[in-house]
Amino acid sequence: MISTVSVTPFSDQKPGTSGLRKAVGVFQQPHYAETFIQSVFDVLADKAGAVLVIGGDGRFLNREVIGKAVRMAAANGFARVLIGRGGILSTPAASHVIRLNGALGGLILSASHNPGGPDGDFGIKYNIANGGPAPESVTGAIHARSLVLDRYLTLEGGADIDLETLGETRVGDMVVEIIDPVAAYADLMETLFDFDAIRAHRARGFTLSFDAMSAVTGPYAHEILERRLGFTPGSVVNGVPLEDFGGHHPDPNIVHARELYDRMMGPDAPDFGAASDGDGDRNLVIGRGRFVAPSDALAILAANAHLAPGYARGLAGVARSMPTSAAVDRVAAALDIPLHETPTGWKFFGNLLDAGQVTLCGEESAGAGSDHVREKDGLWAVLLWLNILAVRGVSVDELIQEHWRRFGRNYYVRHDYEGVSSEGADALMAALRGRLAELPGQRHGDLVIASADDFAYVDPVDGSVSEGQGLRILFEGGSRVVYRLSGTGTSGATLRVYIERYEPADGVLDADPAEALSALVEAGKAIAGIERFTGRTMPDVAT
Repeated sequence: MISTVSVTPFSDQKPGTSGLRKAVGVFQQPHYAETFIQSVFDVLADKAGAVLVIGGDGRFLNREVIGKAVRMAAANGFARVLIGRGGILSTPAASHVIRLNGALGGLILSASHNPGGPDGDFGIKYNIANGGPAPESVTGAIHARSLVLDRYLTLEGGADIDLETLGETRVGDMVVEIIDPVAAYADLMETLFDFDAIRAHRARGFTLSFDAMSAVTGPYAHEILERRLGFTPGSVVNGVPLEDFGGHHPDPNIVHARELYDRMMGPDAPDFGAASDGDGDRNLVIGRGRFVAPSDALAILAANAHLAPGYARGLAGVARSMPTSAAVDRVAAALDIPLHETPTGWKFFGNLLDAGQVTLCGEESAGAGSDHVREKDGLWAVLLWLNILAVRGVSVDELIQEHWRRFGRNYYVRHDYEGVSSEGADALMAALRGRLAELPGQRHGDLVIASADDFAYVDPVDGSVSEGQGLRILFEGGSRVVYRLSGTGTSGATLRVYIERYEPADGVLDADPAEALSALVEAGKAIAGIERFTGRTMPDVAT
């Protein structure tokens, strides 16, 4: 029997976000998750008789919210729901399942790289039929609906869903199918990459360590890296998804993946190290003795993607988020292909990918992907690295040094000031935005500001406009500092500051990045008044 449950409309969800991300305690409030899910369903015009995909990263509350979503989907007229066994689906795998099965869309239950467990975070986002995050027109409609929603529909009674057994069952008139969360994704990877070449490289003694961070990519890495490619059992560590990620922060950077970093810098390091985050859409790559910055990684993948079978035809174009360094721009120019600079957020790549204008895209926060799905994809990036290294027969360090000698180096760092007061962060951005016109010509040591602006983007496919996407300070000679407030936290605000300096191919290419960027870092602090507005003298994380 379909039941109508009265609820109070939302008052705290920010408009324009790709989903809802809050502390677990917020989601445990009565009817909270249901209110957001019903808001999603209410804006979908074609849900009657449609297919819906549901899965998540296995964090605390995953199973409970899946049960609620299934009963609501049945009450709202969906014909079929596909769920990853155990409630597990990495974000890129969910994108593939949506596309493969012609689904109307999917609910992805994750808070990405945020911590999990009863005291951690939870999230829900809706991906559309192309497999990508909902665009702003859809998220705006969801937000507007959540502000006035006064009821949700659910199916009363019925046993809990068995998420462990593959196959079909019914909830009301709706079919629920529990699917293997890994198989279809792993099969897709075999069509893109030369697994034989990687196996041969492994047989020659190539070794790796993949840290799944007790998050969703563990089952995928065990299947692909150890079973299909034959790397030694134990090459994948922390490979069992845990509700609290083992008490760790599942963020693939050199702070939270420090164990992997130390292993790769040690005397017994394997040839290649990698990690992925909570929901599997981001990656960290470290060679023996060589950390690879995400912006460098995107440029290197673009320059060498043709070595993998799935990209042997070449790239239609590449895209990067605005804060990502311009390293990939130089590759695009050398390949004579278009380069698109977009706001931060994978949804901005969707139109470009669907229109065939780009093949490869990425962002500075360790996210890269291609037209194989409509999400960034951590394990895909790792496999592309492995394919390139196998064909080239070089080490990670040799590959990156060769790249710099050809294209030059973009020294780059991102400083995250986490959990600062929202009032202070907003005041900093407002004050800096109000001074942009005054900044050109100002000198900070040897640095002279050439221009300053608030980045706006006009989508070349549909003409939509996105404004206020980050404050850019450009210096004479090509250096820059960018300021943004991140929407990925659940308490306070995260101020992100991106610092970049280009060194030509005939310059000093292997300096200490901290030293190379020190003057820019100090200028960036002074220009924005970071200490004055936030009370912080140092960032919490530098990547």
